[in-house]
Amino acid sequence: MSQRKKKVVTTNKQSKQPAAKKTVSTKRSSTKRANTTEAASVRAKRRSVEKEPLLFGRKNYLMMLLGAGIVVLGMFLMSGGGMPDPDTWDEDIIYSTRRTILAPIVILSGLVIEIFAIFK
Repeated sequence: MSQRKKKVVTTNKQSKQPAAKKTVSTKRSSTKRANTTEAASVRAKRRSVEKEPLLFGRKNYLMMLLGAGIVVLGMFLMSGGGMPDPDTWDEDIIYSTRRTILAPIVILSGLVIEIFAIFK
């Protein structure tokens, strides 16, 4: 590769006379080297971001999954079959203990587990 020589002239503010002349040699690969250095610093920043610990651990995720499963179980308990005959009305089927008491308690317990998993 060929080398280029660059002349740099600096002036002194007080005397406004040119100071000593310097010759600085630069190579064409200096811009490539600068670009490579910038790319390496960007890669290093990305690696440092990747190495940060996760907000939740494995135990937290398992507890959140358990809480979500309990909420879904409560929804299934709340749903149910219809009337055996479209012409009859049976309050015991619609307002059963399973649908009015048990299912909401199961859903709320699932939500409490979710909140506990998030705050832990």
